[in-house]
Order: sequence, then C-alpha cells, then structure tokens
Amino acid sequence: MKSVIIIPTYNEFENIERMVRKVFSLPRPFHLLVVDDNSPDGTADCIRHLQHEFPESLFLITREGKLGLGTAYIAGFEWALKNGYDYIFEMDADFSHNPDDLLLLHDACVSGKADMSIGSRYSSGVNVVNWPMSRVLMSYFASKYVRLITRMKIQDTTAGFKCYARKVLETIPFDKIHFKGYAFQIEMKFTAWKYGFRLLEVPIIFTDRKVGVSKMSGGIFNEALWGVVVMKWKSFFRHY
Repeated sequence: MKSVIIIPTYNEFENIERMVRKVFSLPRPFHLLVVDDNSPDGTADCIRHLQHEFPESLFLITREGKLGLGTAYIAGFEWALKNGYDYIFEMDADFSHNPDDLLLLHDACVSGKADMSIGSRYSSGVNVVNWPMSRVLMSYFASKYVRLITRMKIQDTTAGFKCYARKVLETIPFDKIHFKGYAFQIEMKFTAWKYGFRLLEVPIIFTDRKVGVSKMSGGIFNEALWGVVVMKWKSFFRHY
C-alpha cells in the first residue's frame, strides 16, 4: 500500500529540508509531494536539490503564485490519485504537526477504523503549545461553531493534519469544493461526512511554528464564519 504526504508551501525554506529528512527517517515508507506556490525564498530550489538524494520518494509541483491552500491540496490530490496512492495525507511544513503522528493517522485508516483520520487538537482537552490564549480561544470556539452549524460529531473541525483513504478522494468531486483558504479543511470533512465516510479523530499535540511566518489572518476566520452557513444551506439541495 502506497502512502504520500502532501505539503503545500510558501516561503518554507527554513523548515522544508528538516521536514523532508524527518519524514524519510520514519520507520514506515512514505512518499512526499511538495506543492509550492512560487516561493521567493527558494523553497522549490531546496526540494529540487533534495530530489537528487531522494529521487524515487520526493516530488514537487510548482505553481505560478499564491493560489490558495485549497487549490494546492486539490492539485496534490489529483496527482496522488493519478499515481496510484492508497493513502493520502495533508500536513504543514512548519512542524506544528509532528511527523511522528503520521504513523497514528496511517494506522487508523489501514486498520479499517476510519476512511479519514484527523489529527485532533481538541478531542482530548485542548492540546496546543505556544499559541497565545486569544488564538487558542478563537480556534476552539470556531470548531464549536462549525459543529453547531454542520452537526458533524468532530471536535476539531478546522484541523489540517489528516489521512484520507483513496476511496474518499475518488468520491468527492473536487469541482464542488469552493473554499480556497483554511475553511477548505472544514469543507472536505463536511463533504466526506455527507457521503457517509467514517471520520475518526486521533489526539495529537499541536505546536506552533518556531521559524518562518504564519499564514493565518482574520480573513481566514471570516471565510469560515459566513462560508460554513452557506455551505450547510447548499447541502440541502445537493445529492450525496
């Protein structure tokens, strides 16, 4: 069974080599696909250099500019399906997601317990390190709000650390996924749930990045605030 981790990047030169080497040091074989949005700091060049060392397991898609997190992942999903992967992961480049937890997400899907496993910050308390309290509260209550609107039984609805079984991504029509920012994570969970797939939260500890600049902004939460209501409303008129 083939597994690939998709990491979207924009100006992650300070993190990406350490991340690549950490992933390839894990006791289970993973391939890694970086989707880079024309980072001016040389992130893509770093990957091209590392491809000489890992020619059969490290891959790169470069795009013309910042086109949004959602479209980056969809480009990665399409590539992964085309290349025959059985399990497809989403992960950040900045070590806020611990690569060791990839094994837990993988096990949850391979065991048959889940079709999508979710690295959850909130399924066993609040497991967030180095975030200011204002951001913890914003994220935590955003997830509560999404649960209220969508009725999903998921504690961490905005989580971006996930593993999909291939059949989930084969089923979801990507042209029906409309969010481009972090609300993309909500929409993918909601769509998979509406199709009847099993979603399972796996407790993780989320640690804020130590180097590089966060891509989070107020606009991201505005997208989720209003977009989730629209998404829920449209779901009443859609066949799953």
